Amino acid sequence: MQPVLRPPNRLLQILPAAEFQSLSPHLETVELAKGSVLTEAGARLPYVYLPHSGVVSMMVGLSEGQTLEVAMLGRDSLVGAAAGLDAGPALTDAIVVVPGMASALKAADLRAEADRSSVLRKHLARHEQALLVQAQQSAACNASHSVESRLSRLLLRARDLCDSEGLPLTQEFLAQMIGVRRNAVSIVAHAFQQAGLVSYSRGHIEIRDIEGLRRTCCECYAAVRLQCERLGTMS
Repeated sequence: MQPVLRPPNRLLQILPAAEFQSLSPHLETVELAKGSVLTEAGARLPYVYLPHSGVVSMMVGLSEGQTLEVAMLGRDSLVGAAAGLDAGPALTDAIVVVPGMASALKAADLRAEADRSSVLRKHLARHEQALLVQAQQSAACNASHSVESRLSRLLLRARDLCDSEGLPLTQEFLAQMIGVRRNAVSIVAHAFQQAGLVSYSRGHIEIRDIEGLRRTCCECYAAVRLQCERLGTMS
């Protein structure tokens, strides 16, 4: 019998065969359209999404209308892992910033499967820990590091998730994701372009010098990668 092809999502790839076979009947392939809001802070999560491609930004809103990214997820993770452990509300908004595809399933179905499988619960808990790692590092980074370092970190992370130097990200989205005004991103993006690190056209960034971005980046990018590798949530 032909083995079942697994979707290109980290969690679905590493689940033992028994857990994947039990989970797979609940999975539906869906499109992640750019700008789609997958979860809203304070609302219940009816569905969980396991991206195959694309990028999802976990955002928090501030009282004066600003938004700030606390984590960036893609095929290495899932949106709504906590819904597999309890039925509590979402803590952040989840917004698709790079379109792609995903496996989706009802949160109630994921909880039922997790109740039956300690292995699945362990993997969900590790992905929640990886999300916390990103959120903690992001908070420290936004408080301590320059816009240049933060933008480099974001671009490198997005490149890892997309496997591409070309990123369909607008300056407005970039500003929201690192919690600064758009003109600050515009100034830094122009400097990066002048230095040959990126090329920029409206709504699209092309990374030209990865090593140059890594030199500009702060230690937060490598710190998150290291912790996620230790948790087994990053290949």
